[in-house]
Amino acid sequence: MGRSVKLQKIVETMDLKNLTPEVDLTGREVNIPDINRPALQLAGFFEHFDSDRVQIIGYVEYTYLQTLPEEKKNKMYNELLRNKVPCIIFSRDLEPEEMLLEKAREYEVPIFSTSKPTSSFMGEIIRWLNVELAPCISIHGVLVDVYGVGVLIMGESGIGKSEAALELIKRGHRLVSDDVVEIRKVSDVTLVGAAPDITRHFIELRGIGIVDVKSMFGVQSVRETQNIDLVITLEEWDRDKQYDRLGLEEQYTEFLGNRVVCHRIPLRPGRNLAIIVESAAVNHRQKQMGYNAAQELYKRVQDNLSKNK
Repeated sequence: MGRSVKLQKIVETMDLKNLTPEVDLTGREVNIPDINRPALQLAGFFEHFDSDRVQIIGYVEYTYLQTLPEEKKNKMYNELLRNKVPCIIFSRDLEPEEMLLEKAREYEVPIFSTSKPTSSFMGEIIRWLNVELAPCISIHGVLVDVYGVGVLIMGESGIGKSEAALELIKRGHRLVSDDVVEIRKVSDVTLVGAAPDITRHFIELRGIGIVDVKSMFGVQSVRETQNIDLVITLEEWDRDKQYDRLGLEEQYTEFLGNRVVCHRIPLRPGRNLAIIVESAAVNHRQKQMGYNAAQELYKRVQDNLSKNK
């Protein structure tokens, strides 16, 4: 089943003015992240009309409407509203005429307005709807913002994920979510993580209980969402297992079809996990900026061998 967002939430988030308060918004939802400017429809062409999208009328469409004779305008309004579009939004505080408002009440189609310019409003609502309606999964882990890098810490229950997050918070980094992370695929290259509403800003520490990070460390210690750039999987040290010691080749894990760089970190007593996570985040940023320490070491070794021949 596809995701949807309540129309009332769109109104509140986008700060829309309701021009048809008589139309009940209860239960109304939008499940398409794209929008439509009904230019061809206002000219009478309704084939392939995307009636399940939010409709936006800008200055060009509004000006065109003023040129139509009453009879043609009446027919076009009937056809447009008969398709039961989710809503119609006028930009730039443009005021629809009373004929449209009357027919909107008749067909029970809500009409809204915004003071924002058409193009900027379209960009804003499309971006927001893409996040709200993105494919979403929930996974067990901890998401922290470390030097601007979204680090998802995973591992078996009780291995120390929350304790590592708490140490990172004390070192000035920010918590996004503990225990459960909601991951949304907002594009083919971008995954965004967030906390469920019920657990936002809380950390569970075994032996202590629930800690409110926002109250204890301040608003600078938390954030609502964060792109997931790096995954660190914690596991118990296994002396018989071979671990990557150079990092010449990246390892990946996959969420919702998107690949994310993944490091497997073996745990032994005395290893400072917070510093390891910080180092991994900085090293990831270096690689993104074009510098790879492992490749630099490999190059030095090769150069040294060439000199000794």
